[in-house]
Amino acid sequence: MTRTDRLTAILDLLAESGQVDVEDIVTQLGVSPATARRDLDSLAKQRLLSRTRGGATTGSVAYDLPGRYNRDDHAEAKQQIALAASALISPGAVIGLSGGTTSTALAQVLSTRADLNTHSNRATLTVVTNAINIASQLAVRPNIKIMVTGGILNPRSYELVGPYTDIIMQKVALDIAFIGVNGIDPAFGPTITDEGEASVNALMARRAAVSYVLADSSKVGRRAFATMAGYQFARLITDSGISAKDKAAFEANGTEVTVAPPAQES
Repeated sequence: MTRTDRLTAILDLLAESGQVDVEDIVTQLGVSPATARRDLDSLAKQRLLSRTRGGATTGSVAYDLPGRYNRDDHAEAKQQIALAASALISPGAVIGLSGGTTSTALAQVLSTRADLNTHSNRATLTVVTNAINIASQLAVRPNIKIMVTGGILNPRSYELVGPYTDIIMQKVALDIAFIGVNGIDPAFGPTITDEGEASVNALMARRAAVSYVLADSSKVGRRAFATMAGYQFARLITDSGISAKDKAAFEANGTEVTVAPPAQES
């Protein structure tokens, strides 16, 4: 079992009763008490649980995400994509983060980066997002400046959409935008299930000097309802599950493909 699998399993145990003990983790997952404590500490740093003497509770969780965030068969791949995306971000950058599970994974990585959490009189990172869960997650980091777009909340995704969002987005300039999608096709490009989210994603990407689509390999070849009109799709970060054929097809259509390395067993 990889570390990512363990962390997901611990959150599942926590969700069942609202609390979990080190002994429960040792018994259920077959790990040492030291490993169980380290995993709980890691989740506490991400504000996904609250540490107690001998275990943890759900007390510190700042928001209750929609179901698609709670259990994800592709969590490990998204974590690796998030790490690859994080490596592109320098301290002091202004970035855009759309909503979605992969963008949320990137926000988690950024929230634990030591160079972004050092004391500074200036923001170590500025994040513009239309996802209120991402804003909430990063808000506890005092050196990260958060700008939340206006708009109407989509309760299925925790994303703000609509004309008010468009007005705010037109007033910002981003260094890099990271865009989550529901489907990605070498010829058809990125697609989103909700037309409002697709419009915001396209505008966010256009406001950036450089933009990347974040999509795990399970989304390759899939098409959702709405296209990102006006967006020049040129860069994709995905995981090692993408086939050589699909990677070549993207590149033949002018897309730069970054393949995140697989996770190491621990």
